[in-house]
Amino acid sequence: MANLLPAERFRGADLSRVADRARRVLGDDVMILHTRTVRDGGVPMVEVLAAPSHALDTVRTRLEPRPLPRTLRTADGRPYCIALVGPTGAGKTTTAAKLAVRRGMFGGARCGVLTIDTYRVGGMEQLATYAELADVPFEVIYEAREVDAAMQRLAADCEVVIIDTPGRSPASAELTERWRTLLDTIAPDEVHLVIPASLRADLAVDIGRAYAPTRTHCGASHLLLSKLDEVPRETGITDLALSLEMPARWITDGQDVPADIRPGVPRLLRAWGLSADAESDWSPA
Repeated sequence: MANLLPAERFRGADLSRVADRARRVLGDDVMILHTRTVRDGGVPMVEVLAAPSHALDTVRTRLEPRPLPRTLRTADGRPYCIALVGPTGAGKTTTAAKLAVRRGMFGGARCGVLTIDTYRVGGMEQLATYAELADVPFEVIYEAREVDAAMQRLAADCEVVIIDTPGRSPASAELTERWRTLLDTIAPDEVHLVIPASLRADLAVDIGRAYAPTRTHCGASHLLLSKLDEVPRETGITDLALSLEMPARWITDGQDVPADIRPGVPRLLRAWGLSADAESDWSPA
């Protein structure tokens, strides 16, 4: 995807003159994103990286999710359901634990956990352990006929339910069809596609298509970039997020439960700080 934030570099003898030049070229709404001192022919110069503020607003609009509803329960008492989907190894189960057990994640609302990942060895046990330690209600569903009873039990104690799902494998289309049908029965309010931040953009786009809504199945409505701690300087993660064309409510940046989860948009905008982060001698404006 092309860079949607048309940043330009400007040099001059002092910051005031450079800023004036940037304003003449990019307009009165120009933002100075980064500054540094360079030498041009041995002469010290100020160099700035600038962009029109409306470009940043465009990016923010594309990434910003709708606010969560003030009342998380529906009129019939059903909890607000947030499902995590994505490839094996993306960090769905750990992310589900972070969302469910972190205090204040949804204001004063209590969370429960529901898993339909009954295929991966150890996955269900891992999530059950987190839930037990945090005193969070936990349910496992194997068949669609179990959904109503499990949701009624969770609704008795919870306003939000976090749903963990199996990883999708192209080699197991029948298994994928089964759990996606099960997820449709639950009918989550949000479906977050968990993608490692280190994944190549073209592969991420292919995965995004695999989890898109279809005539028969609900699909991903949000993006959740995981493992930002594994990306050097976080360069490129905002382009990756924009290539998936979904809002990003959260990101994760480590294995610590429940600490390593953050709001998505501020982190992605800061990371775009403009791949200038890749140049160690840039300073924030």
